[in-house]
Amino acid sequence: MNKSYFYLDMKTHELQVPYLKQNRRVRVLLPKNYEEDTDKRYPVVYFHDGQNVLYSKEAFSGHSWKVIPAIKRNPDISRMIVVAIDNDGYNRMHEYSAWKYSETSIPGVQFGGKGTEYAEFVMDVVKPFIDQNYRTKPDKAHTAMIGSSLGGNITQFMGLAYQDQIGCLGVFSSANWLHQEAFDRYIERQNLDKDQRVYIYVGTEEADDTDKTLMAGNIKQAYIDSSLTYYRQLVAGGVDLDNLALEIISGAIHNEEAWAQYLPDCLRFLSEKW
Repeated sequence: MNKSYFYLDMKTHELQVPYLKQNRRVRVLLPKNYEEDTDKRYPVVYFHDGQNVLYSKEAFSGHSWKVIPAIKRNPDISRMIVVAIDNDGYNRMHEYSAWKYSETSIPGVQFGGKGTEYAEFVMDVVKPFIDQNYRTKPDKAHTAMIGSSLGGNITQFMGLAYQDQIGCLGVFSSANWLHQEAFDRYIERQNLDKDQRVYIYVGTEEADDTDKTLMAGNIKQAYIDSSLTYYRQLVAGGVDLDNLALEIISGAIHNEEAWAQYLPDCLRFLSEKW
């Protein structure tokens, strides 16, 4: 199944999620002239929350990441293959968290803990499928992952768990405060890759209605603190400062419209060494 939009070709696949025994939609956006330049291989950027990445009409907030216009309007950015992996709707909060989180203000509500299995699906099913079926540069340096909110959480986790395979991370508005202590313990045990490139984005007006049910206190500050903590942890772990970018955006709220504005900056930074 193809869909042409501007000059980019899109393919749709259904790949089985092993732990669910259900298929998940994975869409692949191919760069300009992919079919003509048959000897050329491309870096790959994997996005979580695939429904929010390409088209506003299917995005959760009614506004997508605008990946296609970002690529079209910024021809200086390296050509790449974009892979958008759909989330699992209601189960998104389980899949995008590697640790269980139960300290909500709603009695009996607990989520998270499926992140390790979801990460295995991405790295053991999706990535090999993409590398086998498309002309990719499968090495670490040319493999990037981008996510926002809880998608940022799982990007941070996978960036550590799969350091040997993922060389570039785009972490937007991570809700890592949901399991900060568990993440802190995890990152402390890792030998960090000084060459991994990490783009961290956070707005000063983060927090949506869901967040307010999960935490009492200043959620806006929690987002900022968590992003700053992550940056400091990477520096302390020896990641080269030239490989880190931190954007704290005054007035930015927690949605795709805000993230879309900074996606070109993120892609430009991650692709600097491609």
